[in-house]
Amino acid sequence: MAGTADAILMVEAGAKGVSEQVVQDALEMAHDAIKQVCAGQLELQREVGKPKREFTPPQYPAQIVEVVSEYLALRLDQAAYIQDKSAREGALDDLRKRTIAELGERFPEHADILGKLFDKKLKDRVRQRIIEEGVRMDGRGLKDVRPITVEVGVLPRTHGSGLFTRGQTQALTIATLGSMSDQQKLDGLSPDQFKRYMHHYNFPPFSVGEARPLRGPGRREIGHGALAERALLAVIPPVEEWPYTMRLVSEILSSNGSTSMASVCGSTLALMDAGVPIKAPVAGIAMGLVMREGKSAVLTDIQGVEDNLGDMDFKVAGTKDGITALQMDIKIKGLTHEILAQALEQAREARLFVLDKMLAVLPRPRSEMSSYAPRITTILINPDKIRDIIGPGGKMIRKITEETGAQIDVEDDGRVFIAAVDQEAGQK
Repeated sequence: MAGTADAILMVEAGAKGVSEQVVQDALEMAHDAIKQVCAGQLELQREVGKPKREFTPPQYPAQIVEVVSEYLALRLDQAAYIQDKSAREGALDDLRKRTIAELGERFPEHADILGKLFDKKLKDRVRQRIIEEGVRMDGRGLKDVRPITVEVGVLPRTHGSGLFTRGQTQALTIATLGSMSDQQKLDGLSPDQFKRYMHHYNFPPFSVGEARPLRGPGRREIGHGALAERALLAVIPPVEEWPYTMRLVSEILSSNGSTSMASVCGSTLALMDAGVPIKAPVAGIAMGLVMREGKSAVLTDIQGVEDNLGDMDFKVAGTKDGITALQMDIKIKGLTHEILAQALEQAREARLFVLDKMLAVLPRPRSEMSSYAPRITTILINPDKIRDIIGPGGKMIRKITEETGAQIDVEDDGRVFIAAVDQEAGQK
């Protein structure tokens, strides 16, 4: 968490299904500690004695600002308030080009700032209508969630799959189950660190209508993947109950905001479709904020343009009982505790709405796993007998594996995991 002495600026957290009030109390406690640190920084500033540098925003000639406003008065709303993302972007791009071309002929000395004035006017108009009329660019109210569709089992050859669509944002998540030897080994400070639940997030260029080279994972892929992974960690069954390694991959097929939260919903669906006995289903929602002339409006389920033109991107994921992950960044000087409480409550309402849509399609994890998924049998032996299973130089365990086709993992505490897609091979 980060902030100033006056307000909160950034939050990144994971939890185990705690209530909104507990989260709010924790943030307030953390903010109290931040105030003490800020006081120490101010004391250091006073001792050093350097003056603070002032930022002066760019000023534009009043005449050209008025001309652009008059030109867009009857045109801007027609282009900006279109429900479809691609149609809206196309209309705004055309209007922007016409504004620069037509006004550039009349005021060539100001041609270089016309694009900036158009963007400024668009942002101001969108924020004005949200505050004064409660109207968003796609016609929704402040608390409305975009239309949701849910599908499971869309890829029959995989161990589990879920397709989650919210408005024009769509995530396809694929679940793959493996044995305990498939765990990811982490290169950390401790000698042995392993991860048996992994979530990877891919954001291909075509999801936003672009064509560019596909290279390694970037900031978005790593950050969004980690957030969605953290959101479900609290509901993953322990290895004693479910001795499997789980790898999920979320492919973003179409993006119009909140893809990380769509991948949270897709991950829940894929795990349930694979038959993983998660403790509770998890859903996520992205909240926004607009502040103007002392007034504020909290937006539920923000789309991409509202993230760009608004003041906050606040992602909240959790079960019906509480929060499991949250991430917030803002563009203003800080967030008051009152606005934070309102955002958390609206997020809770939206989360329950999304969970109802998901559970209407798949109410609980499937009782039967995919026929392509491995079946793992766990037996407990005396640790002194481990050497008999492995044999000299691994000869015995290799022989068993070759004859049965099963995969055998032996732990130091005497637990033996036998994984086989063919049940008969596992029994053998």
